[in-house]
Amino acid sequence: MPVQRLNHAVLYVRDVARSVDFYEKALGFRVVMGFPGAAFLQAEGSSNDHDLGLFEVGADAGPTTAGRGAVGLYHLAWEVDTLAELERIQVRLLELGALVGASDHSTTKALYAKDPDGLEFEVSWLVPADLITEAIAGGKTSVRPLDLAKEIERFGATTPGGIGVSR
Repeated sequence: MPVQRLNHAVLYVRDVARSVDFYEKALGFRVVMGFPGAAFLQAEGSSNDHDLGLFEVGADAGPTTAGRGAVGLYHLAWEVDTLAELERIQVRLLELGALVGASDHSTTKALYAKDPDGLEFEVSWLVPADLITEAIAGGKTSVRPLDLAKEIERFGATTPGGIGVSR
């Protein structure tokens, strides 16, 4: 039986309290459990026990070198239900000074941000399968800057995304 989905992610961070504050403000996560040096967070609307685990390694921890001379995880991608939610998160990430990019991958509309430790993550909305035209599907090989206002006009702010659907 194949793997179905990612259940949760665990990150090593310098300061758990700082990271919890960031993920609560940026993505609306909430703490569901913790102990000294660790916190387990759940995304709003999730039925998972937890979606993100954070383990503190201390202020002296060096920056991640993944992708710059070492193997490692590049980023995690969180899905949102609507383009309105993606826009709300974009505004929040800008306020936090965390937004580092926004890309249109044809079938996926994506924001990229970094947490206080410089760990990158993606927040994306997937075009529903029934709205993927040949023109959209054919553009999957190119990445363009995301014009979120244009995509909201095109697909509607409250159109449910194609959760886990991409072709």
